[in-house]
Amino acid sequence: MRKTKIIIDKAYRVAPVDDRVFGSFIEHLGRAVYGGIYEPGHPSADGDGFRKDVLALVKELGVPIIRYPGGNFVSNFFWEDSVGPLESRNKRLDLAWRTLEPNTFGLDEFARWTKKADAAIMMAVNLGTRGTADACNLLEYCNHPSGTKYSDMRIGHGIKEPYNIKLWCLGNEMDGPWQLGRKTMEEYGRISAETAKAMKLIDPGIELVSCGSSFKDMPTFPQWEAVTLDENYDYVDYLSLHQYYGNEKNDTADYLAQSDDMEEFIHTVVAVCDYVKAKKRSRKTMYLSFDEWNVWFHSKAQEEDITRNHPWQTGPHLLEDHYTFEDALMVGLMLITLLNHADRVKIACLAQLVNVIAPIMTEEGGVWRQTIYYPFLHASLYGRGTVLKTVTDTGTHETSCHGEITDVVNAVVYNEENSELTIFAVNRNLSEAQELTVDVRSFGELCVLEKLVLVNGDLKAENSLTEEKVRPEADTDVSLEGGILRTVLKEASWNVIRLRLADA
Repeated sequence: MRKTKIIIDKAYRVAPVDDRVFGSFIEHLGRAVYGGIYEPGHPSADGDGFRKDVLALVKELGVPIIRYPGGNFVSNFFWEDSVGPLESRNKRLDLAWRTLEPNTFGLDEFARWTKKADAAIMMAVNLGTRGTADACNLLEYCNHPSGTKYSDMRIGHGIKEPYNIKLWCLGNEMDGPWQLGRKTMEEYGRISAETAKAMKLIDPGIELVSCGSSFKDMPTFPQWEAVTLDENYDYVDYLSLHQYYGNEKNDTADYLAQSDDMEEFIHTVVAVCDYVKAKKRSRKTMYLSFDEWNVWFHSKAQEEDITRNHPWQTGPHLLEDHYTFEDALMVGLMLITLLNHADRVKIACLAQLVNVIAPIMTEEGGVWRQTIYYPFLHASLYGRGTVLKTVTDTGTHETSCHGEITDVVNAVVYNEENSELTIFAVNRNLSEAQELTVDVRSFGELCVLEKLVLVNGDLKAENSLTEEKVRPEADTDVSLEGGILRTVLKEASWNVIRLRLADA
């Protein structure tokens, strides 16, 4: 058996975790809205048409913020059609996904739904086919108290109190050739800067997210970041990152190495942000919003068929990846990466939340948890606190494209308020278990609360409505004596070890 040793000292802190790192995303895409969170007439639907079975799982995840309404959808979004009386709303062609948008669920409904889900809204504005004026009008509708055209429009719709949305995205993936109203670096830098200035005149208390590159392999990365930030650095608060991973080659060892690419991506973007900061002689630090991340590759053929051959449907089956056990390991690795960069990554959105590349799936007969649900649940429940910098001594193994990578990847979070210490660890060695030793002597006397493990002999195992093949199990093979914890990390496993100060 291989050996891994971790040393944890409570004095060596990375940063507090911003709760918004456990955010998610709802786009008007596929069955995320229609047939997902909203399905009037369904046996579980409440008076607003919201599925209560879905709401229960969303609340179980503890998602604090949800990005809306896109995604690519936002670049042709006419927000005025998504508010007010249903009979006055227009149907529109959604050109991003070639579907029909009935607007029976819109901004007003989403605001009601997020309130029931105990989540805040991360709103995106259309800087593709629209621009600064429409962004300001939308902000006025949402946040201004009364006495103006758009605030009074909201009041006329029966919503007296402002929505008071405090986090806004300045468009979406504006460098992408697939994006309606795509911009050059210079164009986006200018329109985002001018829109940001105007929006903060309306509500100085809002925070704004500038579009970074759509993903790290874009030909203009990282020049896009440098050029756009040169224009808008003084007016925005976060820079976005988007990245999806997949196992198209059916090479699991190399697939699980892709979290190292995510690590490199974050390092590069931080370097560009700090370059612009230095160039401008600024005292302000630019933080990151990793507002699209997940595994996405299973449903590519489905997407191609629906958008090309069967357009203009409402709520078709689109991007419905059915996740495997190995995908859960990959999501766990990505969560660990986000936590370990808590000093700069302040917002992150698992894309998406329901049905569309999502941890939650619906069918007519009910709702069920995908394999990736569990690492996200564990991180959200136990990953709030302060990330500690660890010293890890672990073995390595070879991969086909990434060369030699470490066996064990981990993150440690200390919740001082609850006197709890949580170790998240993935053993990405597919054939050998790890004898794990953790030095926690700096904390004094600790006791073990529990160890949760996600493991399955079949890397391709999936969950369904009728069978949950991948679910966490308790592992009692943990000892803690003299400040040294000992346990075993099974091959290809996600592990959560929870400790508490003995006198708490």
